[in-house]
Amino acid sequence: MVKQSAGILLYRKINNLLQVFLVHPGGPFFKNKEAGAWSIPKGEFSDGEDALAAAKREFEEETGQIVDGDFIELTPVYLKSGKKVYAWAVEGDIDHETIESNLFEMEWPPKSGKRQSFSEVERASWFSIEEAKEKINAAQAALIDNFIMRHQSE
Repeated sequence: MVKQSAGILLYRKINNLLQVFLVHPGGPFFKNKEAGAWSIPKGEFSDGEDALAAAKREFEEETGQIVDGDFIELTPVYLKSGKKVYAWAVEGDIDHETIESNLFEMEWPPKSGKRQSFSEVERASWFSIEEAKEKINAAQAALIDNFIMRHQSE
């Protein structure tokens, strides 16, 4: 069975410049990674769960913020892992400096027998479309392209 995630591509316009909101994962594996490490706020959901409801829940869990509005369904993408990512774009504005993420626990350092907690998201930021496409996970860049196509046709 293919794993699936759902997420939100939040966007805003500042002085006619389109920007998108991305998050940087927490934990030791992404600590010194920038290009290709950023993501839309997203997370896994089960088959019986509504994907948009899951996307909203994951956004809140990873940022501490609630997002609402006119959601634009984007074409799903597949990550290298085979996971299918469903996403929606929505216009909004949040302060990236005040996000509060949930925590996850893992054994760290590896094979130490010690468990540590890390923020699922360590930081967030607003990026221009060009910057976002450099920062975001390569497979998720297609979500930005799909959003731009749909946004320009409005």
